[in-house]
Amino acid sequence: MLDSQGVTIFFVALELLGGNEVFYPELGLAGLQVVADRDDIDARFFEVADRLFDLFFALAKPSVMFGGHYRLIDIPLSNSLNSRVNQIFVISQYFAAELHQHILSTYQLDMFRTGRLELLTPQETMEGQRFFKGTADAVRQNLDTIMKCQAEYFLILSGDQLYNMDLLDLLAFAEKQESDLVIAALSVKEAEARRMGVLNIDKNAHITEFYEKPHEPAILKRFEQPDKHYLASMGIYIFKREALIRLLQKEGDDFGKHLIPEMIKEGRSSAYTYKGYWEDIGTVSSYYLSNLLITEGKGMDLYQEDNRIYSHPLHIPSALVNGTQIERSLISQGAIIEAKEITRSIVGVRCKVGKGTVIQDSIINGNRSYHPLLENSTTPYFSIGEHCLIKKAIIDEETRIGNGVQLINKNNLQTYDGDGVYIRDGIIIVTSGTELPDKFVL
Repeated sequence: MLDSQGVTIFFVALELLGGNEVFYPELGLAGLQVVADRDDIDARFFEVADRLFDLFFALAKPSVMFGGHYRLIDIPLSNSLNSRVNQIFVISQYFAAELHQHILSTYQLDMFRTGRLELLTPQETMEGQRFFKGTADAVRQNLDTIMKCQAEYFLILSGDQLYNMDLLDLLAFAEKQESDLVIAALSVKEAEARRMGVLNIDKNAHITEFYEKPHEPAILKRFEQPDKHYLASMGIYIFKREALIRLLQKEGDDFGKHLIPEMIKEGRSSAYTYKGYWEDIGTVSSYYLSNLLITEGKGMDLYQEDNRIYSHPLHIPSALVNGTQIERSLISQGAIIEAKEITRSIVGVRCKVGKGTVIQDSIINGNRSYHPLLENSTTPYFSIGEHCLIKKAIIDEETRIGNGVQLINKNNLQTYDGDGVYIRDGIIIVTSGTELPDKFVL
């Protein structure tokens, strides 16, 4: 049986439209969402109204705040470290600066613990800089570096998913099955199956058929299980070392779309069925709902003593709350709260909320500092003013909300585009750096 010393983890975070994945080697990890070149960005960026682009235009998705204190990147990295896997590579592309800064300032493997954490980006060559065209292409272009690790298995994870998993259980399953490829899978309903890769397995958990993002009824019917659910890929893969090398010699830039289906046809592929909580953060709705689930004690479990989620340590005081009625909400470190009411909401680090304000069903992502750096700022704080009413909203980092502002979606819109303010799926989004004047109403 392999232990964690036989596992290497790569975290591949290709920053295109804020989408990315993670790649770890011997357990080797990778997951990403990539655009072939800059010319593709506009078309892809505005293709789907509910993607996360509104909130994270200039930010890699794994860098996005989650649960008041964490960033999405912390989930796969914490699962890896909790599984005693400590050879980690992060492959990144666009919008990577803040992601790199967070990782390097948070995950420092010291001299008393064997391991490595490296950040890899597209290399400049005599022919120019070659950007990654897909998940497989990202690993292929870094294969020389990756293969310097003496790993027997490579685990590929996604950088924008929520789950608690002992990755060594996944590794043990791969070893028992003697498979070249193991795909972590879970049971989902039809709506979710349409945006995932679905698969069929035999009684020994060997994969017999795979199809990426099915939409045609006939194809969906082929994969329907007796309970009317579907077995879907979580975007988490384990490869044997030599199998991964062989696979990357074939044409194709993306694992799920191009290479995985070809590998399954060759056999020796199995599915590991996962039964815990899992969520892919691909849309505004999924991001919003997965955050609010925490306020109900459901969804992503952040309170496991033996399976902690790590993040950057904060040297700031506890939250200061004065005269506020709080129900089913998370108030993060350093927050200064004088609001009238906060219900079913998450208030991030260093949030300042003025008197008389009511916040309901909302996510306030907090700030890196209390004060703007510019001396001529109109207010000394990043803050939410007095007597505001905020319902069903996501307020990103470092915003300023004036006094008497109402963010209530008064016209019940599903979509709206404003100056730093958007609505997607009926959820109001205030993007980072936006300043809303007094008495603003949406």
